[in-house]
Amino acid sequence: MNQVVARFQDGTTLKGHTNDFVPTKDSFHLTPFGAAIGAKPVEVRMKELKALYFVRSLFGDPEHQESNHFPPLAPSSGRRMQVTFKDGEILVGITQGYQSSRPGFFLVPADPLSNNERCYVVAGATQSVAFL
Repeated sequence: MNQVVARFQDGTTLKGHTNDFVPTKDSFHLTPFGAAIGAKPVEVRMKELKALYFVRSLFGDPEHQESNHFPPLAPSSGRRMQVTFKDGEILVGITQGYQSSRPGFFLVPADPLSNNERCYVVAGATQSVAFL
């Protein structure tokens, strides 16, 4: 099970767990945090999603200020990029599989202390994508 935070293009957020997320499928299932044992998972449609964050904790650290800067001498195992979403949010990180023709891609945050281990960015929710 992966701990995830689903952020939708309409601004809503859903936290929980998934075990069937596949980037090439049209939907996946998410069991919301706090749902009763055995509760039916919620179907999440990719076309409604902005991004899916794979997180260390569903609670995060409210005191942490997310940085969009790479630490000095940070190793790079991919291409550095900046993503600007249609709602104005900016993410900076490293990707290994970006292709403009695909419906989305994974991004590992620049901030090594981020609660986000990686993020699946839905291409249709972006305003711009730029390599740094």
